[in-house]
Amino acid sequence: MLKIGLLGLGAIGSDVIEMAKNEFADRIEIPAALVRRPRDPATINRTLITNDFDTFFSKETDLILEVAGHSTVQDYGERILKAGRDFMVTSVGAFTDDILYQKCIKAAQASGARLIIPSAGIGSLDTLSAAAVGGLTSVHMIVRKDPSAWHGTHAETLFDLDSLKEPTVIFEGTPREGAALYPQNVNISAAVSLAGLGLDKTRLTIIADTEIDTHVCEIHAEGNFGSYSFSENLAVAETNRKTGKIVAMAVMKTVRQMVSPVVIGV
Repeated sequence: MLKIGLLGLGAIGSDVIEMAKNEFADRIEIPAALVRRPRDPATINRTLITNDFDTFFSKETDLILEVAGHSTVQDYGERILKAGRDFMVTSVGAFTDDILYQKCIKAAQASGARLIIPSAGIGSLDTLSAAAVGGLTSVHMIVRKDPSAWHGTHAETLFDLDSLKEPTVIFEGTPREGAALYPQNVNISAAVSLAGLGLDKTRLTIIADTEIDTHVCEIHAEGNFGSYSFSENLAVAETNRKTGKIVAMAVMKTVRQMVSPVVIGV
């Protein structure tokens, strides 16, 4: 039985608890979840809900799964890995901070724990990381979301998002540059960067697209392996328009691989 501690209980965390209960009950247990504010009731499906990290961390767990945001990775990532517990991170954009990333790597090396970055909202990271072994020359990522998904971001200071009449580029640059302006929207591009050319050599284009109500992500890469293009058109989570439904499914796929005798797509 794999015991998982959840950092965060929003749209993704709630889906993970439901999937664990309904589809993986014989292989996965979630003893505790850490939240920002006290919850009532204090348990869900036998999972303790607490806003105190020490109480959360006192529960026996094999893996800590972060689904709470960059600040949670910054606050607890190094400590979790130093304690020898595997740490799966969905808020990969936190690692646009090189110092934090290196601290987490060193903590994992010292304790023997693993820092796990799942595919989450983007496919084909296996192809990209394989291509990186042979040498990549260029990686370009394009992210499209409907204008409403960009409310509460830097884009609101540049455009009247509700008045856009056509697809509009709201950012072009590198994922590291994008992290400073769109911290909650660079997780996918950060994962692509870490799998490929890095945060400063990957090109990122972000578009507020008036013609879609989904999330469209594209990767175009070239290198010694040849070239490839990947595109996905994902349904949006009902409770958070910045997140795709696929994220919780992809996280549970990664968890399933950890408890399954057969692993496909590594």
